[in-house]
Amino acid sequence: MKNVLIKIGIAGILLVAVCLPLMTSHAASAQPTMPAGRVFELRTYTANPGKFEAMKARFQQSILALFKKHNMEVVGFWTPSDAPNSANTLIYILAHSSREAADKNWAAFKVDPEKIKIWAETEKDGPINLKVESVYMTSLPWSLIK
Repeated sequence: MKNVLIKIGIAGILLVAVCLPLMTSHAASAQPTMPAGRVFELRTYTANPGKFEAMKARFQQSILALFKKHNMEVVGFWTPSDAPNSANTLIYILAHSSREAADKNWAAFKVDPEKIKIWAETEKDGPINLKVESVYMTSLPWSLIK
């Protein structure tokens, strides 16, 4: 539970950091209009030993295009600054138009023939991911990003 709360706190800080440079005014009218029900997904990946570079390469070279294809908006990617997690942990946030859309997007992603081919190629020497965690989040009324 503590780990989840820490991740939610980090996600909140990261979301504010992403939005502040984009905003020219703190007035409510300056905030972008987003679809009702929009949700964010905080995902944390831990790589198997020796697989972190392969994990990052797979995202950069292949997965980003698949996310776009399946209507998953990338908010950003990060790695922890401090060891030991800096050596094997990737964190990113996706935006979906709704929770239902997120479920639909992931279902289509999982059976995409291109995704299946990429996994087969990149995991021929063993699985890259040791652990994957996902937390869905909704913006609070005073959030700078919605």
